[in-house]
Amino acid sequence: MATPNTVTEQLTRAGQAIEHDSFAVIDREAGPHAYGPEQWPIVRRMIHANADFDFNGLTRFHPEAVRAGLAAVRSRASRVVADVEMICVGLSAPRLGHFGMTTHQFIADADVIAAARAEDTTRAVQAMRKAHRLGLVDGAIVGIGNAPTALIEVVRLIREHGARPALVVGMPVGFVSAAEAKALMSEETEVPWLVIDGRKGGSTLVVAAIHALLGLAETAEGPCS
Repeated sequence: MATPNTVTEQLTRAGQAIEHDSFAVIDREAGPHAYGPEQWPIVRRMIHANADFDFNGLTRFHPEAVRAGLAAVRSRASRVVADVEMICVGLSAPRLGHFGMTTHQFIADADVIAAARAEDTTRAVQAMRKAHRLGLVDGAIVGIGNAPTALIEVVRLIREHGARPALVVGMPVGFVSAAEAKALMSEETEVPWLVIDGRKGGSTLVVAAIHALLGLAETAEGPCS
């Protein structure tokens, strides 16, 4: 078994062995693929999270996605802005803390709910607007796993208000506007993105992708950091 990272992997030898063995199974069963050496660990962890090999092919990267994500993590001054609390809860606090990262989501805030009712929009739209008003979107890793309307709003904020996330991990799941929202995000040239084509997605996949980025960032630090 390869030498594990000390922060971004399982905390026991037994857990590390299971995880590494699982990755070996995925590598073997996935076979040849078109992903680069820094992209595949992200896709592999997404497959690991859902036991679904469709993500080998459905997952697409902006050319600068991994570089931009790693730069944000390693800056030790970045944050994750999520559409739902599930992403914030799913992310490992020790792993985030190692890189000085914080998480933010506003989906259940009273002012967000009130604005959604007043403007006849979704809470997810208003939550993204609030994050932008608070200055949290620029330089952040924005993770969208549940609400297609949140991802559509992020694209609008980029195009109409000059928002500049470090990376958008756009993976909303669903039957209404999910595929369309991800296709819209993938047209963006000003901001790096990581998306899943089609209806599949979910918060667990956003968490898996971000955890993979954290693992890549720790590996890049070297054993003496």
